Amino acid sequence: MTSDIRSVAVIGGGTMGSGIAAACVAAGRDVLLLEADAALADKARARVVSLAADDTEAALFRDKLTVGTLAADAPRLAACDWICEAVIETLDAKRAVLAAIEPVRRDGSIVSTNTSGIPLRALVDGMPARLARDMLVTHFFNPVRVMRLVEIVTGPDTRAEVRDAITGFLGGVLGKGLVAAKDTPNFIANRIGLFFILTGLHGGAAARARGLALARADALLGAPIGLPATALYGLVDLIGLDVIDAIAANLAATLPVGDAGRAVASLPPAERAMVERGQLGRKSGGGYWRVRKTADGAKLKEVFDPDAATWSAAPPVALGAEAADLATLFFAETTDGALVRDVLGATLLYAADLVPDIADDVVAVDRAMRWGYAWGAGPFELIDRIGPARLIAHLRHHGRSLPRMLAVLERAGAARFYDDGGVLGPDGRRHPLPPA
Repeated sequence: MTSDIRSVAVIGGGTMGSGIAAACVAAGRDVLLLEADAALADKARARVVSLAADDTEAALFRDKLTVGTLAADAPRLAACDWICEAVIETLDAKRAVLAAIEPVRRDGSIVSTNTSGIPLRALVDGMPARLARDMLVTHFFNPVRVMRLVEIVTGPDTRAEVRDAITGFLGGVLGKGLVAAKDTPNFIANRIGLFFILTGLHGGAAARARGLALARADALLGAPIGLPATALYGLVDLIGLDVIDAIAANLAATLPVGDAGRAVASLPPAERAMVERGQLGRKSGGGYWRVRKTADGAKLKEVFDPDAATWSAAPPVALGAEAADLATLFFAETTDGALVRDVLGATLLYAADLVPDIADDVVAVDRAMRWGYAWGAGPFELIDRIGPARLIAHLRHHGRSLPRMLAVLERAGAARFYDDGGVLGPDGRRHPLPPA
């Protein structure tokens, strides 16, 4: 096996598969993109070429990209150094592709899956031992050429040479930020990101019952806490409420008993009604937010009230001085502060209880959220900004137990997770910050 991957195969030419193929072609690699049939293969080719930055790159894409079908062109996989499976996110579909790949690939070639949360152990269970030795998870984020994160998940049988070769290529050639995740439900970024989203939907419903408008809630759960402009409801509109619903069902089935995520692994009633109406987000013309043209041709931004099921003009939102400082906002005894504690606070505590189960250290968690969800700071960086001692005192005052990493910090007598001496590990000791 070569550590310099020269030829790549991608199985599945949807959004993720075409993005992975485009990234590899742009890096000068020959790419074989296989689909289920010729019509889908042609669409996949067009999708990849459409991702080219300019005409010169489009010409490179056409020259370096070959498309075909898995049924007819599987033998060509023998020439590929890396085979990346990127088909629909179901266990049966992915296992069927792996079963087709295994007899034709050459010894030492790397096989990976672009699953967003299907356990690696479930994919290789009962498969030939050779596959288990050569396989790992490479979880890219959409859009592939923009988002830096790739989560790497290896199994107990994955060879070190396989891990080193793929990380060398993804990091050194494609320029990705790599995070080692463990083989747990939804890995790192989606485990925490979906907890934030689902907790936000439930917390938002409770906040509306207390009189907090959705537009104000979205303003609070964006820039003031270091999140992108999509905030909460804009992000759900982007992803699609139906997709969130499906992920929630998967989490309900796969999260460990006692995991805090199980309590929010379903949609609130108002959101359930939106799904039933087909009001899913941007792809359906609007979910919580929409922009429509008025009779005079002007654009009007509107916001949806899930409880009244009505649209209205989006109001201006003035947050006030307390929103300028995260710690001040977080601990404010106001409706705004309560929402931030209920949603962001719960997410930070959840993340602090997942290390070392989902990752070996807090750095992996922080980088996953910054690189995969475009957070301005990761959960442990946010705890440092809020003030760990003050957060611990707040939890004690309210009779709450400490999540694992906050308990580690307290026992170690540390003031922060990060300082000039490095980063606090689960063992309670300072460790050098690993290179990004």
